[in-house]
Amino acid sequence: MNPEDEAEEDGANIDLDSQRKGKCVVLKTSTRQTIFLPVVGLVDPDKLKPGDLVGVNKDSYLILDTLPSEYDSRVKAMEVDEKPTEDYNDIGGLEKQIQELVEAIVLPMTHKERFQKLGIRPPKGVLLYGPPGTGKTLMARACAAQTNATFLKLAGPQLVQMFIGDGAKLVRDAFQLAKEKSPCIIFIDEIDAIGTKRFDSEVSGDREVQRTMLELLNQLDGFSSDDRIK
Repeated sequence: MNPEDEAEEDGANIDLDSQRKGKCVVLKTSTRQTIFLPVVGLVDPDKLKPGDLVGVNKDSYLILDTLPSEYDSRVKAMEVDEKPTEDYNDIGGLEKQIQELVEAIVLPMTHKERFQKLGIRPPKGVLLYGPPGTGKTLMARACAAQTNATFLKLAGPQLVQMFIGDGAKLVRDAFQLAKEKSPCIIFIDEIDAIGTKRFDSEVSGDREVQRTMLELLNQLDGFSSDDRIK
């Protein structure tokens, strides 16, 4: 057998650049290395977009599979209910509060065009206060059910973290998760754990609580107002 023919059968003389038809990938690893891949791997290149997380072969760096978005593991552990079933009929004696909640939260989500026509800006969230067991969480879940929204519940004390920046990152991850599961209602229980009065303090723990609260305010209405966030 001709050695040249044998080499061609083994793929030695195959021009990979001409076969890939312009499909290539640039990877950024967890160690901040930048790697160019002329051959993508086992994933369809058309299904990849900038910023996607992927699993690669440790030696060749060929892409083996796509990974879900990176959220803080503590956010995943929090209560996420995509199909709440609560109804306003489950709540007794709070007709006035339910009506106010519907006007502030439900109507801006279900009849957005009415607010735009009247030139009214809907409120940026509502504050529910009262003793434990008075139906605050139940009313929020009923609103999510009426608007067919995902219900994401956070606990205020869990946002107070030991290390600098952890609480703010948790808030950012929660809002990013809510945007991907839009429409979504975020219910922050015991928000007084971070919603304290601003004051100058030399204690690192107090400063971290204020950083977390500032990040929450920034997500609600930062430099650029987002009408999707109510």
